[in-house]
Amino acid sequence: MASCTALSTFLAEVERRAYKQARYAVQDRDAALDIVQDAMFKLADRYPHAPAAELPLLFQRILQNTIRDYYRRSKVRNTWLSLFSVFLPRQQDESEGLAFVADLEGIAPESESPDGWLARKHVVIELESAIEKLPARQREAFLLRYWEGLDVAETALAMQCSQGSVKTHCSRATHSLAVWLTQRGVSL
Repeated sequence: MASCTALSTFLAEVERRAYKQARYAVQDRDAALDIVQDAMFKLADRYPHAPAAELPLLFQRILQNTIRDYYRRSKVRNTWLSLFSVFLPRQQDESEGLAFVADLEGIAPESESPDGWLARKHVVIELESAIEKLPARQREAFLLRYWEGLDVAETALAMQCSQGSVKTHCSRATHSLAVWLTQRGVSL
């Protein structure tokens, strides 16, 4: 059984990765923060006595379901908004563009030159942009497998699909990312 301290430690460790995962999925900073917060509350509320070893998989499943719930609510909201958009005043589109830049502090050695650091930063920005362009299921499989480090079986459980589907989504995602990065001059 996980103690309160173990649960708190786990949530502190997963917080940043979960935010980026939600951010990639919904393309909205505020919504991503809400999704992560909701997922953390659900884990703490529903599984306070779960074994510490099960927390990563439980949290990923809760996070993915919370993201899906966000999409369902958005679809309903957008349907109603589009029906009544005739009555709303026109507004300027405020595109957010690239909403965040990866936190690169601590990943570059002290001896690295500013040019090397800038090149690494460029690669991270291009990679984040490429991940945002992936289809939702490919992005989800890629992030669970390679970002969160889940194996194929755990990823299949979190995504509620077969292991073969996970392998297919991951393969397509890595191929798409490689093509995207190569087109932008990033050597792999």
